[in-house]
Amino acid sequence: MSAPLPSSDRPESEAAVQDADYAPEPVLPEPVRQRIMTLSAAALPSLPADEMPVQMRKVARFAPNRRARLGGREIAAQLAADPLFRQRISTRVVADTGDLGAAVAGGVAPAAADPVEVAALAYLTRPEGWRDLIDKAGHAVIAEADSAAVASQVREAEQRAARAEHDRAVAKVEADKLRDELARVREEMGQLREEARSTAKALREAQAATKRATDLLATEKGRIARTAADHDAEVRRLKTRLAEAEAAAATGKQSAKDARAVDDARLWLLLETIGQAASGLRRELALNPADKLPADFVAEAVAEVPGSPERSRARAQDTDDPGRLDQLLALPRAHLIVDGYNVTKRGFAEMSLEQQRKRLITGLGGIAAQTGDEVTVVFDGAERVHGLPPSPRGVRVLFSRKGDTADELIRQLVRAEPSGRPIVVISSDREVADGVRRHGAYPMGADSLLRRLSRS
Repeated sequence: MSAPLPSSDRPESEAAVQDADYAPEPVLPEPVRQRIMTLSAAALPSLPADEMPVQMRKVARFAPNRRARLGGREIAAQLAADPLFRQRISTRVVADTGDLGAAVAGGVAPAAADPVEVAALAYLTRPEGWRDLIDKAGHAVIAEADSAAVASQVREAEQRAARAEHDRAVAKVEADKLRDELARVREEMGQLREEARSTAKALREAQAATKRATDLLATEKGRIARTAADHDAEVRRLKTRLAEAEAAAATGKQSAKDARAVDDARLWLLLETIGQAASGLRRELALNPADKLPADFVAEAVAEVPGSPERSRARAQDTDDPGRLDQLLALPRAHLIVDGYNVTKRGFAEMSLEQQRKRLITGLGGIAAQTGDEVTVVFDGAERVHGLPPSPRGVRVLFSRKGDTADELIRQLVRAEPSGRPIVVISSDREVADGVRRHGAYPMGADSLLRRLSRS
C-alpha cells in the first residue's frame, strides 16, 4: 500500500475536505433532511464506480423513485461520516441545480429562493456560514408551519362562522315554521272548542233522551209483569188440559195395544202364508243357490282389497236396543252391514287400528256363526293394509277405494240388495242412517252392536 501523500502534494479539493471543521452535525429540520436525501439519491448514480463507496453501490442500483425512500438512512450516514463522498455528491448537485447551487456554494443565499432548498445545498456544499443557512431554513420551516397553523385556524374560524350563519338561517326558517304551526294549532283549538260545545249540547240531549227511555222502560216493565202473570195463568190452564190429554192418551194407548195384538196375529198369519208360498215358488222354479250375492258385485266394482284405513270421526249417537238387533238378525236371509271404524272408535278407541279391526272382525265372525246371516264390514281405505288375517267364515271385509268413503260404499251395498230383503246397517252416523233408511234398510246405532258383542 502506498504511503499517504504529503500535504503539499495533495490535491487542493481533497485537502480542503480533509481540513474541514469536524464540529458535530447540526440537527436538520425534517423538510431539509428529506430534500438532502432526494438530491443525493438523484446524484448518486452519476458517480464513477471508483469514487462510489462500497456501501452506496447497492443503493445506487435502486430504482430512482425508491432510492431516497429505501436508501435514505445509508445515504445520510455516509454523508455525515465521509466528507469526500459528500464533496463529490455536492459537486454533482451544484451542477444539477444551476445558478442556485453555484450561489449557495459561494456562500450567497438568494432572497427569493426556497429556504429548504438553500439549507439542503448548504449542508452538501458546506460554504462559509452554512450552519446559519440551515438554522434560517429551520426558522423558516417553523414560521411556515406556524403560518399554516394560523391559516388553518382562520379557515376553521371562517367555517364555524359559515356554519353559524347557516344554523341561524335554519333556525329562522324553523322559527317561521313554528309560528305557522302555532297559528294552525290555535285554529284547531278554536275548532275543538266549538266541537266541545256541540258535544256538550249533544250530551245534554242524549241525557234527556235517556231519561225518557228510562221512563218508557219502567212503563214497559210494568206491562211485561202483567203479561207474565197472564202467561202463568195460561200455563196452569194448559197443564190442566195436558193432564186430561195424558189420561185420554193412556186410554188410547191401551186400545192401540189391543189393536196391535190383533194386527200382529194377522201379520204372523200373513208371513206364514208368504213363507209357505215362497217355499212352493222355490220348488216350482227350481232355483239353485246363487254363487255370488249382491254385495259381492258391489265389492268388485267400488271396493278395495284390505288396506290401511284412515281414522273416521265419531258420528252422532244412536240409542237402539240390542234386543231389537237380535230380532232383525233373526229374520230369514238378513244381511248385516257394519260401518267398521264408526263402531271401533266408540268401543275400542284405546287400541291401535290393527287391533280394532281384528277385534271387530272376530266378533262379527261369532255373530255370523250363530245366526247364519250374511255379514259385511266396511272400513275407510285411503291406504292399503297388508298382512290382514283371513276373514272368519260368513264375514266379508271391504275397504273403500281411494277418493271414496265407507259411508258411500255402505249406501251402494244397500241399493244393490233386492227390495224386501232384511238389511241391517250398524252406524251412529246420522247421514248414513238417514240414507239407508230411504232404501228400506234398518239403521241401528253402534252401541247396539257393541252390547251384542259383549254378550258373545
